[in-house]
Amino acid sequence: MKTFKKHALTMGIQGALLSVMATMSPTLLAAEEAQALDSTKLEVIEVTARKRVENAQEVPISVTALQGEKLQAISSGAMDIRFLNGRIPSLSVESSFGRTFPRFYMRGLGNSDFDLNASQPVSLVVDDVVQENPILKGFPVFDVARVEALGGPQGTLFGRNTPAGLVKFDSVKPSQDFDAFVSVSYGSKETSDVRAAIGGGLTDNLSARISVLNQDRGNYIDNKAPGFEEDDVLGGYTDQAMRLQFLYEGNDFNALFNYHMRDLDGEPVTFYANAFKPNSNELGGEGWDGRDTVWHDSASRATQQVETEGASLKLDFDLGDYTVTSITGYESAELFSRADVDGGYGAAWAADCCGMPMGPGIIMLDSETADAIPDHEQITQELRLTSNLSGDFNYQVGVFYFSEDLTIESFAYETVFGSGAQTGYVIQEQETTAWAVFGSFDYDFSEKTSATFGIRYSDDEKDYNNLRTQSPLSTCCDFPHDAAGSVKTSDDHVSWDISVNHKYTDDINLYARVADTFRAPSIQGRSLFAWDEGISVADSETILSFETGAKSDILDGSGRVNASVFYYTMEDQQLTSVGGDSNTARLLNADETVGYGFEIDSEFMLTENLAVTFGASYNNTEINDSGLSIPVCAQCTVTDPIIPGDPATFTPDRAIIDGNSLPHAPEWIYTFTARYSREIGEGEFYIYTDWAYRDEISFMLYESTQFTGDALLEGGARTGYAWETDAQEYDVSLFVRNMTDEQQAIGAVDFTNNTAIVNEERFVGAEFKVSFF
Repeated sequence: MKTFKKHALTMGIQGALLSVMATMSPTLLAAEEAQALDSTKLEVIEVTARKRVENAQEVPISVTALQGEKLQAISSGAMDIRFLNGRIPSLSVESSFGRTFPRFYMRGLGNSDFDLNASQPVSLVVDDVVQENPILKGFPVFDVARVEALGGPQGTLFGRNTPAGLVKFDSVKPSQDFDAFVSVSYGSKETSDVRAAIGGGLTDNLSARISVLNQDRGNYIDNKAPGFEEDDVLGGYTDQAMRLQFLYEGNDFNALFNYHMRDLDGEPVTFYANAFKPNSNELGGEGWDGRDTVWHDSASRATQQVETEGASLKLDFDLGDYTVTSITGYESAELFSRADVDGGYGAAWAADCCGMPMGPGIIMLDSETADAIPDHEQITQELRLTSNLSGDFNYQVGVFYFSEDLTIESFAYETVFGSGAQTGYVIQEQETTAWAVFGSFDYDFSEKTSATFGIRYSDDEKDYNNLRTQSPLSTCCDFPHDAAGSVKTSDDHVSWDISVNHKYTDDINLYARVADTFRAPSIQGRSLFAWDEGISVADSETILSFETGAKSDILDGSGRVNASVFYYTMEDQQLTSVGGDSNTARLLNADETVGYGFEIDSEFMLTENLAVTFGASYNNTEINDSGLSIPVCAQCTVTDPIIPGDPATFTPDRAIIDGNSLPHAPEWIYTFTARYSREIGEGEFYIYTDWAYRDEISFMLYESTQFTGDALLEGGARTGYAWETDAQEYDVSLFVRNMTDEQQAIGAVDFTNNTAIVNEERFVGAEFKVSFF
């Protein structure tokens, strides 16, 4: 039983180690195995934050890794990628689309834009390939060895759209050793989650691994709108995904092929009109009757369908002192998402003119819209030369190419009179071409002190056009049907970073880092509800960031505490004025945004049976632009200074946002996990709990009473029994997510009806998993 006990206590770390064993030297593996013999010691965590396999404690970057049991627990209950929200210091994730289109925020920096052409300052890299379009970023997380979150600008080695940092996923890779698993869970709302993988050697040099996922939930939300009553009309989905990998390992050549696909057939995120109590951000208004009830007039037509497909080929040529790496990636996506965005039934104008019913509360404007991506292709190519020299100097140099062709369609529909007929149509097309050359140079001044200098030249071009042939406002407001526009943007930039790492003692590393990078111009074309073509352009944003920190192993290897402090200034930050008085969005630049804060990430093996982790972050952000104002909501209570508008000329009130913090940027995030286990019979009983807290956030660039999200604390727990035989491991568990059943708004639609987006309610389930070796 001693061997099993060691495995169980360290399984949270070893998920990552298994995925990189093929690339680690026998000497390093032997050292780690010796350390693992003491079950009260923490395992070495290996990361690839600098495109090399390195000890996380020796990397001069703020990096947090999720893996093993912790990753498995927080993604329980068929959760989509939003389970990462608040689970890593300084990281927030939200969406107004549901299981697709996640929006990432790091150290307060993000983009709340809901357009399918939106760019984000937090990059997502999956198996070494950047996922640019927001629909690609919603790919399910399964059979993943490790998630790494890299804070601060990452503009030299990773380059594209990384002013705030990046989130990096590494799948479990094939190996010569046979292993397989099947896990089945079932829980609240008739939700099932089935995952399986099998891998092993096909020949002496070729191995393969296939991983599959099927998540399913039936509709469970009832519609009570008069004349549209229907039970179980929203909330369901079937989300299927697959990944197939082949790994060839020769004496001086490795090749990894990765094919992956996703097919989602479900419902969009649920909108609750007038869900807030009057002049409050607390749920309980006329439109709130619990999460399982809506008052929609188009719920029966709501749908969300996503298909993505991609492949990559990674080639490594070992030339002795040098390694040449080629990474070729292809991604494609198709989407159609239709929703009742106003969250209610009827509209004030129809009630006035025709006595049509309306509710819940006052529905200023009815909005049933759809967005689609009929065509999308992304091609990436990276070629990198990495030195493996035995001296004090090593380096990486390379080139990168990116190409994307994107077509977006937007639709509006007639809702009030029940026909659902199409009333609006816009098509957008954009071609993006970018290329870069980069280098990263490492020098060891001594056994204790080293430095890294990185530099990257990037060139980015976009060619955009849109065409509206049908306006939903042509009848009521005399808007023209036809509008068209085009724009081209281009920019280049030299990104750089300098970092110094000093081994203060054998157990404490100190580091400092200065980094500069940019995000190329962005284009927005929301013309569906605009008078003209609705095109807006945001110029390039640049960031200069300063960071210093310490990484320490304490308690004779049983504890680990990492801490960092940072300060950044962002010039010409790209912001999106989302919603306001109309169902549209416009890009703008803020003169300056200042942010500062700190992060703490720690873990402890208190006894051989009890392990805990704790993380915390503080982020303060402030927009500095005295002349910047944006349109505000139709019915909410704005607390910023207001520039009055003129209804006669369709000029809205505008809020002055100078001095405001950024949206979806909590000042405080806390994370905590604990795992206790003990041997019982021939196996192990365990209890695992995890908690995440984030304090108050603003949903919009302006500040208002209704669109301020209260502090949110969510916790989960898992308890189970695990045992093993000669060739199998078994795990039976019960789990709960959001165990306190906190229910509050985590997002909103502001253009008409104080519409809320609400967090997931309590989820209870059971899981059975069997692994084969």
